[in-house]
Amino acid sequence: MTIHLRSAGTSLVLDLPPDRFPVVRHWGEDLGPLEGEDLADARRAATTTLGINAHWMTNDLPVLPLAHLGWSARPAVLVSRTDGTAFSPHPAAVEHETATEEGPAGTVRIVRSSGRDVENLLTLGTELRLEPSGLVRLRAWVSDDRPADQAGSAGADLVIGEITPVLPVPHDADQLVDLSGHHCLERMIQRTPFSPGTRVRESWEGRPGHDAATWLVAGAEGFGWRSGRVHAVHPAWSGNTRYLALHPSSGRKLLGAGELLLPGEVVLGPGQAYHSPWVVFSWGEGLDALAQRSHSWLRSLPSHPTRPRPVLLNTWEAVYFDHDLDKLKELADAAAEVGIERFVLDDGWFGSRRDDTAGLGDWQVSAQAWPQGLEPLVDYVHARGMEFGLWFEPEMINLDSDLARAHPDWILSDAAGGAPEHRHQRILDLCAPGAWDYLYESISQLVEDLGIDYIKWDHNSPLLATGHLSAAPVGGRPGAAAVHDQTLALYRLLDALHERFPDLEIESCAGGGGRIDLGIAERTQRVWASDCIDAHDRQNIQRGTMLLLPPELVGTHVGAGRAHTTRRDLDLDFRAGTALWGHMGVEWDLTGADPASRRRLSELIALHKQLRPLLHGGITVHADLPDDDVLRIEGVVAHDGSDALFEIACLGQPTAWPTAPRPLPGLDPRRRYHVRLAAPTYPELSLCAEWMDDPGVVLPGSYLSATGLALPVMHPDHLILVRATAVD
Repeated sequence: MTIHLRSAGTSLVLDLPPDRFPVVRHWGEDLGPLEGEDLADARRAATTTLGINAHWMTNDLPVLPLAHLGWSARPAVLVSRTDGTAFSPHPAAVEHETATEEGPAGTVRIVRSSGRDVENLLTLGTELRLEPSGLVRLRAWVSDDRPADQAGSAGADLVIGEITPVLPVPHDADQLVDLSGHHCLERMIQRTPFSPGTRVRESWEGRPGHDAATWLVAGAEGFGWRSGRVHAVHPAWSGNTRYLALHPSSGRKLLGAGELLLPGEVVLGPGQAYHSPWVVFSWGEGLDALAQRSHSWLRSLPSHPTRPRPVLLNTWEAVYFDHDLDKLKELADAAAEVGIERFVLDDGWFGSRRDDTAGLGDWQVSAQAWPQGLEPLVDYVHARGMEFGLWFEPEMINLDSDLARAHPDWILSDAAGGAPEHRHQRILDLCAPGAWDYLYESISQLVEDLGIDYIKWDHNSPLLATGHLSAAPVGGRPGAAAVHDQTLALYRLLDALHERFPDLEIESCAGGGGRIDLGIAERTQRVWASDCIDAHDRQNIQRGTMLLLPPELVGTHVGAGRAHTTRRDLDLDFRAGTALWGHMGVEWDLTGADPASRRRLSELIALHKQLRPLLHGGITVHADLPDDDVLRIEGVVAHDGSDALFEIACLGQPTAWPTAPRPLPGLDPRRRYHVRLAAPTYPELSLCAEWMDDPGVVLPGSYLSATGLALPVMHPDHLILVRATAVD
């Protein structure tokens, strides 16, 4: 049977053979009403065999290629029993069922498949979903079908090594894009050839990491933001991950991803099953279209914030560990004066936490730092019309803490002293009996007592050499590696807090951008893109992060004039203009800012609030420019094309001025737009373009998208904001 699934300009043509999992005949642009005999012939048109080897059907590769079908490249499924048997699962028959499900964004089209291997007593299965946004989500599972009376039999448990679903990409995809970086410079875009063999990107630190691939994208060389068909994969998982780009000597080019399991991390007994994380696949004509599918899907989730994103002030770079009530009240006054809507107290409020060497795990308000408790500050913040947020790092523990002294068995380790300490901290085992409940109750009590609206949830250390020390871990096994269990326990904790406090918002922070993925994004309302808020570097960090997440989920802050991490001095308009594009915040001691700076910051925060519906609901766009590393144009366009905002940023020294006019991407070519500056520009700009003078210009979207605007002579690390509003 061949079926055709369609949604949001995406067609997915699937064969559902009786001997294998779904075979993808087409994944990409909408094919129109393809059905009946056309579908049958589509299968025949795509199938080849090699000689008498009927199994070696190089174009009949299912989403789980298996060795018994002739697949000789990297296996999609690696399992075996502890005695070495069952290493080559081969279900004799695969059953398929199709279904639809009505969600908040429309109809989800679903294909579920399962095949029982009677010889090896296991079942494999897949579930494929075409979302209303055109995003494809796919996961696989395996169960141990031994009867219950075989529990504990020697050498018989089923060890899960890897399950990596794959989808094919077009033959002309000869270039890959993924992201990399490090702490304070996350999500830098890089290109490599899609050459024969296997390209693997992995995270081994218990989270996606600051160097996370984020998307693995394949397309014809030279694809850009607005041009070139691209296909991509992303594992929606917050633990260890693996990305694959497969270009075998026979068969199709493939993209796949999944969880990277540590040795022995998942071992199944009779009746138990392992489900892989959801693997997300997107495509589009250019990277903008690819990103828009994940943006739309996230915006459809019940967990996605629906009210305007409050502009916040985070206290870290203003006071660090120096918690003084009078100073913080003064900071709250300055915050309210410039239009801040949420005040977040960062690290240093609990236990013995006067620096980063002690106190983690003791989630009780410090009587030393706060002799009257946090209530005086919380009440003051609320009286100034702001919400209150608080920093936690629940998954970490200092050895110098009351919790560590009381429960040393709650600390993850390899039992031989191999787990390294990072930033003076270790990892709290969320599966140790009592640990999860301790965190849940401690956090809940503070949320209830203080009326906390927002949690900044940090996660500064990688999970290395981390196993269960507890004799009876919840859901795990003593002595086993713990990343898989830890990730699931984290998800349960976030879900439980949201169930108890439906209005509580949580930010995912991991030393900045170390844990940003679609798994954590389903459970949080914001991510912290990087500990670097130097606006020059943030231009690239935010661009890479918003390739996956919509702007309203990405924390973007205005820092002090001299950046904390890079020591670079930057103009306020450039700092605030860069922060305006996401979930805007401030991380700056405003008590030391001069009156003129406060007034200007207040104006730009007011502009952000005015533009929030557009910024946080529109389509993110980027211009394809040859000198994009120096001069770039990006923006957001309303879904109906009625309004748009663009940032024209100069990051370096252009080789020549004036330049040719530059396009404004994404505008409706059938409409006319009034184009003008969205905010006052720099007085030092010279050779200003005439359109910058009042009242601006009115031009067709076709002209603005193809030819664009002449630019003023701009200096490095300067930007201007341009508004384009439809007039017909």
